Amino acid sequence: MFEHVDLSMLADFYEFTMADGFFSSGLEDRIAYFDTYFRAIPDNGGYAIMAGTEPLMEYLNNFSFSEDDIAYFRSKQMFSELFLDYLKNFKFTCDVWAVPEGTPVFPGEPLVIVRGPIVQAQLLETMILLTVNHQSLIATKANRIVRAADGRPVMEFGARRAQGYSAAMYGSRAAYIAGCTSTSCTITDKDCGIPAAGTMAHSWVQMFPSELEAFRAYAQKYPTNCVLLVDTYNVLKSGIPNAIRTFDEILKPIGIRPLGVRIDSGDLTYLSRKCRKMLDEAGYPDCKIVASNSLDEYIIRDMLTQGAKLDSFGVGERLITSKSEPVLGGVYKLTATEEPDGTITPKIKLSENVAKITNPGFKQLYRLYEKESGKAIADVITLHDEVIDSGKPYEIFDPEHTWKRKTITDFTARPLLTKLFENGHPVYTPPSIQEVQSYCAAQVDTLWDEVTRLENPHRYYVDLSRPLWNMKQELLSKHSI
Repeated sequence: MFEHVDLSMLADFYEFTMADGFFSSGLEDRIAYFDTYFRAIPDNGGYAIMAGTEPLMEYLNNFSFSEDDIAYFRSKQMFSELFLDYLKNFKFTCDVWAVPEGTPVFPGEPLVIVRGPIVQAQLLETMILLTVNHQSLIATKANRIVRAADGRPVMEFGARRAQGYSAAMYGSRAAYIAGCTSTSCTITDKDCGIPAAGTMAHSWVQMFPSELEAFRAYAQKYPTNCVLLVDTYNVLKSGIPNAIRTFDEILKPIGIRPLGVRIDSGDLTYLSRKCRKMLDEAGYPDCKIVASNSLDEYIIRDMLTQGAKLDSFGVGERLITSKSEPVLGGVYKLTATEEPDGTITPKIKLSENVAKITNPGFKQLYRLYEKESGKAIADVITLHDEVIDSGKPYEIFDPEHTWKRKTITDFTARPLLTKLFENGHPVYTPPSIQEVQSYCAAQVDTLWDEVTRLENPHRYYVDLSRPLWNMKQELLSKHSI
C-alpha cells in the first residue's frame, strides 16, 4: 500500500541513540531476541484479533536509509561516523516470526518475535508496535461489531473519521480481516481488493427540486445498485413513500428489484419496523433496510434485541477509531541474547507491577484444541525447541496460581508462530485478504461462546510450559532484592 513511501525513519529517536551507543560499547553484533505482546484486551473483551503481518513485511522488505537520512543524523552532531557508515550500508539480516493475521490472540502471548543484531532489532521497535497495535485494535473492534450484527453484513464506513489517511486505509483492511463485508474507502479496494460500497449522501437529495426527483435520477443511473437514503426530510412521511414510488415507476417496469433503503438518523429500531411494514405492503419484502449513524456493537445488539428490522449496517467512527478504547497497549521487550557459540541467555524485566514482569527466553506459542469439538482449550507459551506431543497426556497449569492444574488428553497442538524472514530474506508468502478473512472467521469459531461474549467473557487460559516457568522462576530468584 505504501510501496513508494520511505518509512525507515519512522522510529523513536532513542532507538537511534541507543543503536549508536551499542556501537561505542562494542555490542553492535550481539544477537538479541525481542517479543511483541499486549497486556490487556480492549473493551474488556475475551480475545483480540492479530492483524498487520503483511504490512509489517512490506515495511521490512524496504528497510534502508537514504543519503538524506544520513545527512539528517550528521546534522545532529551527536552520532558517530562509524554508526552513520553502518546506516549508509545497512542491510537487514534479522529473523522474524509472527502469529498469522486473523488469529484470535490473548494477553502475554508473543505476537511477533525478532532475532538479530541488537542494532537492527532495536530500530524495529516503533514500527512493529505501530503496525501491530493499530491494526489489531481495529480488527478486534470490527470483530466485536460483526459478531453483534449476528450474521448481517457490516460495511466499514469510517474513512472520513479516521485519524489520518494511513489509519483509514489500513483500518479498513483490518476491519475486513475481522469480518466486515466491504469498505467505503476506494483506495483500499484498489490496492487490497476489498469490495468498495456506498449509497448516496444527503447532498444528492438536496441538489434536486424534490426528494422524488432525486430518487428517480439515482434509480435511472444505478438501477441494479439502487439503495436510497430516506431520512433527508422525513423517513415515514416522504422518504419511504417516495422510495416506493420510485421502485414502482422506474425499476419495476424494467424488471429490476430494488436493493434497499438506508436510514441514517432517528430512532433506528422504531423507524426500521415501520419501514419494513410499508415496504412489505408495497410488494417489496426483499428490499433491505440498511442502518448507519454512530453505531457500535452495543447499539447494534440492543436494536436487534428490541426487534429492529435491519438487514445490514454501515459503521464508521466508532469502528475506525475504536472509540470505546482507542489503544492496544502492545510492548516490545528484550527476552534473550545469543552468544557467538549459539548459546541463548534468557533476559527478564522485573517490576513491582506483576503484569509488567516479562517472560524470558526464545519462545514458541501453541494452541491446544479438543479433538472431539475442535474447540480451543488453552494456549501454552513454550521454549522455542519444545514440542507438545498430542499423543501423550499433557498437564497445563496457571502460571500464577500453580495449584490450578489440568491434564488434557485427546487434543491436538498447533504452533502459532510462523517464520516471516530468515537472515533478512522473506520466507513466507502472505495469503490473500479473502483467505485471511475466512481463516479469521474459522479461528474465532474455535473459541467457546463463553469466551466470545461481549461483556464479562470467560477468561481464556494462557499458560507457560514447565521448562519456561522454571526458567522464569530461576531468573526471578536471581534478580530479586
